[in-house]
Amino acid sequence: MRSSLLALAILAAGAFPASGDAPPSPVLEAMKQELERSLAVLGKEPQPPYYLSYEITDSHRYRVAAAFGSITASEESRHRWLDVDLRVGDYELDNTHQIRGGFDPSDFADRFRRVAVPLADDADAIRSVLWYQTDERYKRARERLTRVKTNVQVKVEEEDRSADFSREPAETYREPLATVELDRAAWEEKLRAYTAPFSRYGVIYQAQAFVDAEAETRFFVNSDGSEIQVSQPRYRLFLYALTKADDGMELPRYESYYATSLAGLPDDATVEAAVARMIEDLLALRQAPLVDPYAGPAILSGRAAGVFFHEVFGHRVEGHRLKDEGDAQTFKKKIGEEILPAGFSVIFDPTISSYHGFELNGHYRFDNQGVRARPVKVVENGVFKRFLMSRSPIEGFDHSNGHGRKQAGFQPVARQSNLLVEVADPLSPQELRRRLIELLEEQDKPFGLIFEDIQGGFTMTGRTIPNAFNVLPILVYRLYRDGREELVRGVDLIGTPLAAFSKVVAADTEVGVFNGTCGAESGGVPVAAASPALLVSQIEVQKKTKSQERAPILPAPFADEPEVAEPRRTKG
Repeated sequence: MRSSLLALAILAAGAFPASGDAPPSPVLEAMKQELERSLAVLGKEPQPPYYLSYEITDSHRYRVAAAFGSITASEESRHRWLDVDLRVGDYELDNTHQIRGGFDPSDFADRFRRVAVPLADDADAIRSVLWYQTDERYKRARERLTRVKTNVQVKVEEEDRSADFSREPAETYREPLATVELDRAAWEEKLRAYTAPFSRYGVIYQAQAFVDAEAETRFFVNSDGSEIQVSQPRYRLFLYALTKADDGMELPRYESYYATSLAGLPDDATVEAAVARMIEDLLALRQAPLVDPYAGPAILSGRAAGVFFHEVFGHRVEGHRLKDEGDAQTFKKKIGEEILPAGFSVIFDPTISSYHGFELNGHYRFDNQGVRARPVKVVENGVFKRFLMSRSPIEGFDHSNGHGRKQAGFQPVARQSNLLVEVADPLSPQELRRRLIELLEEQDKPFGLIFEDIQGGFTMTGRTIPNAFNVLPILVYRLYRDGREELVRGVDLIGTPLAAFSKVVAADTEVGVFNGTCGAESGGVPVAAASPALLVSQIEVQKKTKSQERAPILPAPFADEPEVAEPRRTKG
């Protein structure tokens, strides 16, 4: 993509029902019937579609939210969204082909087009929506194909002349429909109790918590003959609080929990202890010294290292970017080259739902193009091997490997899933720290940095702006040569991908996981990043942005803050 801004934020995890031979839902049956009718009618046109797919995403959700001991939301919602992929032309050149050299308004209209579908399992009502949307898409597809052919003729030859779409086998898989329940009254009491302690501190300006319970079902049919019905529940509990330093810098803290069942969420004692740690950290961060721009050795905790790999590497191996001539294409010519130390491997595996005891958010059985999920080893023992692929081929990679993904209402492209960093010969955490101190002495640096916790990050992959990344830490410590640690604030971890990867030295045995939602051109998709802690010989940090607004003039109607000690260092 051209000047892309790709962002990762904390979110939730899910699970799979077991069976794949459940009876088809009335929704799936209605989709099959209208698909067959549409293909038969449009097949008589002079320019018939060569491919057609329907996907309906059904979401049933409960949500309860609270702030400072009071409920702010308590609701149940239900919706269904339709996505249509209709292609005219042929596999080599079709209406989705990139039009170079200018903005095409139809690109925006087709990239995001969320269409509501009736909630009742009424075949006629559902088919009426499918009929009208198919007709609209067909007319626009024919018009755009004409523009595509003209663009190909008047522009220079493309660097990548791969086909626009790949042939993939038909799949049949149907899970039973998942359900979720949430006792909202009970959870209202819990969230009041979780958020009430923040109200005792006049320097904590935001303090929120919410619990979500969602059952998401995806129905998919296509002209290849695929028939897919997948359904999974998600439960998440999220805590967020924010304070400000005297200079205006906003200082957030997060805690989040993910489960595939309600019973998997933590008990009250666990959450209350987390709230106490958050308050302790926030008060200490207000007094922490500000870090000036710095380049030197650092350790990234497992969660921070996972986000580092997601931003530095993950977006740049999403295959569709290699066809966009506005993209920097960092790793396009790196197949077979060593890009990480020997013993480091990077795997994207959507087929697993847990790893080292952590539940993973980026798992699914089939992607949004009806292709079966599979593990993809992108780096093997330091050597770059392959890209993540949707059904958009690139030079040397003709087929999907099950990573065509999207949010409802968007068009699918190659996206990340569960990113796993594995190291053949890890060090102990103590040895990793010793190695950091050795690097400080070798480089004559007074201190290094330890990135303990993270809120997310973003990256740009285009050619016209810096091809760079920014990881957003929230707990960072200075480590001095004598082993002393000091909490600091105001740090953003920045850099460029090839330079950053060349500085990776070693990893330890303690795996951390970041579960979240990744935002890019096909919307927000659930992902996870799992990694051991990472030693980097040199990283660069810049000052974090800060608000210019003064602290509140009017005192908060809360008790004065008590004296607290500096927070303990904790993993995860």
